[in-house]
Amino acid sequence: MMEIDFIIDGKAARSSDDRTFERFDPVTGELATRGAAASLTDIETVVASAAKAFTTWSETGPTTRRTLLLKAADLMESRTADFIRLMLAETGATVPWAGFNVHLAAGILREAAALTTQITGEVIPSDKPGILSMAIRQPVGVVLGMAPWNAPVILGTRAVAAALACGNTVILRSSETCPATHHLIGQTLNDAGFPPGVVNVISNAPADAPAIVEALIAHKAIKRINFTGSTKVGKIIAKLAAEHLKPVLLELGGKAPLIVLDDADLDQAVDAAAFGAFVNQGQICMSTERLVVDETVADAFVAKLAAKASKLPAGDPRGHVVLGSMIDLQPAEKMDALIADALAKGAVLVCGGHRQGTIVEATLLDHVTPAMRIYQEESFGPVKPIVRVKGVDEAVQVANDTEYGLSAAVFGKDIQRALSVAKRIESGICHINGPTVADEAQIPFGGMKASGYGRFGGKAVIDEFTELRWITIEGPQHYPF
Repeated sequence: MMEIDFIIDGKAARSSDDRTFERFDPVTGELATRGAAASLTDIETVVASAAKAFTTWSETGPTTRRTLLLKAADLMESRTADFIRLMLAETGATVPWAGFNVHLAAGILREAAALTTQITGEVIPSDKPGILSMAIRQPVGVVLGMAPWNAPVILGTRAVAAALACGNTVILRSSETCPATHHLIGQTLNDAGFPPGVVNVISNAPADAPAIVEALIAHKAIKRINFTGSTKVGKIIAKLAAEHLKPVLLELGGKAPLIVLDDADLDQAVDAAAFGAFVNQGQICMSTERLVVDETVADAFVAKLAAKASKLPAGDPRGHVVLGSMIDLQPAEKMDALIADALAKGAVLVCGGHRQGTIVEATLLDHVTPAMRIYQEESFGPVKPIVRVKGVDEAVQVANDTEYGLSAAVFGKDIQRALSVAKRIESGICHINGPTVADEAQIPFGGMKASGYGRFGGKAVIDEFTELRWITIEGPQHYPF
């Protein structure tokens, strides 16, 4: 069991009223973490620290910021074993998934380091003679980042890295489900040498989350907010931010379709579908949530995918398994309900369907229709629907028949046709002949519709964490009065 405090002003800090909360291992039931539980007093303290640090951090040059981010990346990789241990205990993730989290998170820090010299402006021609007219980007102030548990090192790092590169100070509000994992991100950044108050981490008890989040968003020193998580909570965050006219970057839920056209390479499609559907037990916003298959190849595709999925071992993530634990018992029990609903309405179970505690087998349901819950609801687990369609137009219609729009995939040998299908899909991301699950630090990442707005990654993220200003340098001139 690990006990964690806050990180405020570069130092460990206890809750002002000494309250704590507990997180238990979803597989063993043992106590994994005891974390400090923030009060409204603690919010004032952490924001004051970040706001004070901004006055000097915002004036540091790109080389200083780049050096610290690169050092943090190296330090994070050196702590891979620590991150894996914490992720397994708090989230039930497998070792490969936890290790990949650290690998990509280090890449996010390195990409942020590269951004420090790409924050540029422009000289704008003016109709006034003798004037220098410029558009410049400046850091905004204190940035609040809120990250979830499902890819905690990746998403916790992403919540703060680019904001730091742009010259802002940050507060990471850790997930109640993995407070120690998120705390280690903040500790790593501080150990890399970021000045006191530049990187802060706080945690809160689950019951206190609404009040703590509302207080953070309302605080006048918080200038930008980013949130990765469910669409339900994202809407609450967006409303709170709108009340204070604060920009917010949202990356929310998904119901990613993988379309298998009639000319698809079925073996490639099966491999991509299995990976996209079952990596991290399907607990990824980009997870393949709908397999949309042309009826002319559906029998062969389903047979191949069922054969592969049925051989994927599920169990305690400390063993040699592909599917580890779901995050808690309640989401695991939801899988039972989705399966029962679909079977009662005519779906066919082609593999899986069994659960032991929080361990759920890779499960496929064929002949799914819009009448079934699994057709529309984001399962966020390893139970996946197969929808059979007649031709390209129906495939696109089914792919777009959802409130979400994060990721998608299209499989077909005719690349021009596959590209035309990809362009018709309403999603921020679409892969041709690749899985729905993919991420790279330098890519603009985000969705549309109920999957959120704004973009993490690449140069696009600079827009999210800087203020674009018009500044002129003028000399003597004639005025009309």
